[in-house]
Amino acid sequence: MLRVNTTVIAVVAPTTGDDSPLEHVGAANVRVIRPDTDAPALDRAVVACEQARRTSTPYLLHDADPLAWVADAWARRFEEQGGAGDLEVAVAETLARWRARSLDLPDYYMLTDPERLSPILRHWFLGLLGSAAASRVVTSRAGAPVVDQLADLRPGPWWPALDLILGGVDRVLPEQLGQVGARPGPNELVEP
Repeated sequence: MLRVNTTVIAVVAPTTGDDSPLEHVGAANVRVIRPDTDAPALDRAVVACEQARRTSTPYLLHDADPLAWVADAWARRFEEQGGAGDLEVAVAETLARWRARSLDLPDYYMLTDPERLSPILRHWFLGLLGSAAASRVVTSRAGAPVVDQLADLRPGPWWPALDLILGGVDRVLPEQLGQVGARPGPNELVEP
């Protein structure tokens, strides 16, 4: 875990033509960064992590999810659109950057309009990540500005080590998530 002087929130919104929930955030105690949207997901996350280290405002909001590549590869696997090894490569590269301390998980994931996320991505965020640290994944109230919900964030246990969260993710079925203790054990293979 990297120590920073701000509360880092990765805002996850459905990909649509709508404005980003970060578009109109304006508050003296909030810094918003939006790394280059054309950059690869891990590069965007590294920029967000670097900026978090340099920020002293109480809150830093960004849309550069450090697990975006893994989440996308995991979702594509179960939508039968992913190539062989895509998930494994995404996990390996993400863990390599995490071990090199160039990225870390945000303090919170804030899901805006989670009902508009694909069902598999809802399982990813609310199931897999939510089971790792329930208080660290929050959903926003429909239509409420993101900045208005910062006071509702509650402390709780920190994330487990990222290698524990992602260990065996290739054997986790979306429909297993949301059930406490439903993740397969290290010797148990669950076919998609």
